[in-house]
Amino acid sequence: MTQAIIFTNDTGGVSVCIPTGEISIEAVLAKDCPSGAIIINVADLPQANDFFDAWELADEAVTVSLAKAKEITKKRLRAERAPLLEIQDLAFQRAQESDSDTTAIVAEKNRLRDVTKLADLETTLEGLRSIKV
Repeated sequence: MTQAIIFTNDTGGVSVCIPTGEISIEAVLAKDCPSGAIIINVADLPQANDFFDAWELADEAVTVSLAKAKEITKKRLRAERAPLLEIQDLAFQRAQESDSDTTAIVAEKNRLRDVTKLADLETTLEGLRSIKV
């Protein structure tokens, strides 16, 4: 079974160190890792890495912070919606220039702006993953 060294890093995230095997994992822990670092089985780490930046170390176990995962999801949604908002902005300008109805465009822009609010309503990582723009 593969083992890793984990510890909370300076940014509050979890760092994972998998030694090369040239020296024992215990020697790497003693020589190169900060106090509080522990050895765990890699199989005990969360398997999905999409929320790696939301990992937290507590009670010698790595968990995924739902609050941090929500912020990661919001960031992803903002990046995904940016080009779609640009398209809607252009459509809105063209509709205004031709005195066309902008109701549908405004509704879509509002939907895109509000998509990040969906993350606040989710209670599971699977729910966060399922949110699409």
